[in-house]
Amino acid sequence: MGTVSRTTGTARKTESVETDAGVARITWIPAKGARLVLAVSHGAGGGIEARDLQALAGVLPGRRVTVALVEQPWRVAGKKMAPAPRTLDTGWRGLWPALEAPGLPVVAGGRSAGARVACRTAAELGAHAVLALSFPLHPPGKPEKSRADELLGAGVPTLVVQGGRDPFGRPEEFPPGDHRLVEVPYADHGFAVPKKAPLTGDQAMDLLAGAVGEWLDGLPTT
Repeated sequence: MGTVSRTTGTARKTESVETDAGVARITWIPAKGARLVLAVSHGAGGGIEARDLQALAGVLPGRRVTVALVEQPWRVAGKKMAPAPRTLDTGWRGLWPALEAPGLPVVAGGRSAGARVACRTAAELGAHAVLALSFPLHPPGKPEKSRADELLGAGVPTLVVQGGRDPFGRPEEFPPGDHRLVEVPYADHGFAVPKKAPLTGDQAMDLLAGAVGEWLDGLPTT
């Protein structure tokens, strides 16, 4: 399996944004000659240090995609528990003008709970597309409590990147639809792979970042 080159020395800047849910924060990783902004938020159990978000931040600026790592207000405030979905949506809506400020098409994205937010709000905010990392199709062990309607209702081009052994929804559990789905074999909800798997953690991240990059390359920007 090949490797994906990562950008080094790219200047990052942070921006605080007032929203109706509190103060949110954007970490910008700008790309030279950028043609898109990819805004990605974290899940309910972690922050922007998640391995998948950092992998995208390291690779995509080299493909002319500015990455905006979004921290929801609850995370900025140091709280340990994510609020209700409607509050997450409120925070995301409040951030949107800042994400549009560079004047480029904005792809809304996130991992887990962040992916749900991106799907729920994409149409109303005019997102160019949606990137759903580890979309939590259902709670672990409760496939009857499906959240497929959120994914299927995004209304814009959507890419799902899912671990092959994600307890929140394995790739084969996803319903057919207009979205594209890429599997990261052997990976769990955080895209970690077992030590005995035939690919390493770095290779899993290369696969993820490469698939996202190729998909973004194929999105029209005019």
